[in-house]
Order: sequence, then C-alpha cells, then structure tokens
Amino acid sequence: MNSPKHVAIIMDGNGRWGIKNKKSRNLGHKSGLKTAEKIIASSIKNNIKYLTLYAFSTENWKRPILEIKFLLNLLDSFLKEKIDELNKNGIRLKIIGNIKKFPKKIQIKLKNVQKITDKNKKLQLILALNYGSKSEIVNAIKLMKSKKIKVNEVSVDNSLYTKGIPNPDILIRTGNTNRLSNFLLWQISYSEIFFVKKMWPDFNERDYKNIIVRFKKIKRNFGNI
Repeated sequence: MNSPKHVAIIMDGNGRWGIKNKKSRNLGHKSGLKTAEKIIASSIKNNIKYLTLYAFSTENWKRPILEIKFLLNLLDSFLKEKIDELNKNGIRLKIIGNIKKFPKKIQIKLKNVQKITDKNKKLQLILALNYGSKSEIVNAIKLMKSKKIKVNEVSVDNSLYTKGIPNPDILIRTGNTNRLSNFLLWQISYSEIFFVKKMWPDFNERDYKNIIVRFKKIKRNFGNI
C-alpha cells in the first residue's frame, strides 16, 4: 500500500467562492487561509512529511492592486501570528519562488521564520510564493551553465528550488479547473493528480483524507508492468 510523503496543492477558487458567498474576493482569500490551516493540521495527522501550497504565482501580479495588497497582508499576518504555532506543531517552513519582488519587511519575515523553524521535523510546509515552474527550470539551467555543470536529470533536480525535497506523490487542484497553471511541472512527472470540483474554501479534511485513501489503493508502476 502506498503511503504518500509529499502532497502539493493548487488552492484554486478563493476569489470565485468569495464573490458567490461573501460578495468579496478578498473575503474568499481569508476563508481560503482558514482552509489551508486545517489542511496543514490534517497533513500532520495523516503522516504527510511535505506539503507544498501554491500560494502566489508569478502571474498573480496581474490581479488588481488592492487584491494583491490584501494577499500580501494575509501573508504578513500569517507569518507574524503563526510562528509559535508552527514551532509547537513541529512544522518547518520553506519558501520556493523569487521573493525579491515582495516588500522588504515580508522578505525579512520569510527568511526569519524559515531560520527559526529550521530544526522542526514533523512537517515541512513549502509555500510557493512568486513561483512559476517555467522560470524555475530556466533559472536552474542558467545556474548549471554558469557553474559548468553537466545537464542531466540529477543536476536539474539539484538546481531547482525544491532541491533535497522528494517529488510530490499527490497533486490536488481544487476549483473545478483541470490544468496545472505552471506549478511544479518538472517535479510532478509521476504524481497522481486529483482535480476537485469544490472551491478551495469548501475543501475539508474529509475530502483530503479521501484522496489519501484513494492514492493508497493505486498501483504505481512507474513504467513497469
């Protein structure tokens, strides 16, 4: 029976859920954060060791400026208010993506929280922030070229943001949309993909557990018979 170690999630549908239920995209994002916190806790209960959440893509800068500010404020509040909880629950925070475009105070907090939680072992929470898979791969190739490293699968793996992290066993996308949206394109080559009709704020621990149970029943051949 397969036991997943790494789950990656595209948390889609916050804005649409907010418009439908709260008349506000921003309130949808706020509800989505609560769902994320529940899924983080559920990951520990289900012995998931790595959880990657697609929190802010390189394409999200195209959104209205007030929505971007709200999202950055949510991130800032999360980092400020949840650091003790992360440590208490044994959660290590890692950031993938180019955070240099974020306000300086958020960059500093991201670096500090990663440093403070570095020794935690129960769960590695990986937030993809200002992340795009195509640019990640291009940057990896540029890095290898600058260091005159021979290009092969192993050297690419070791040049990505996710160096040292096992590839996702499961990719979940909520929001009733069946696409990958430039997320972990290299890393999910053998992931089992689950598209969920529910918007992210409606996704719950039972939905998550059901996907894990379904995954455990899958025979994974990786090209073999």
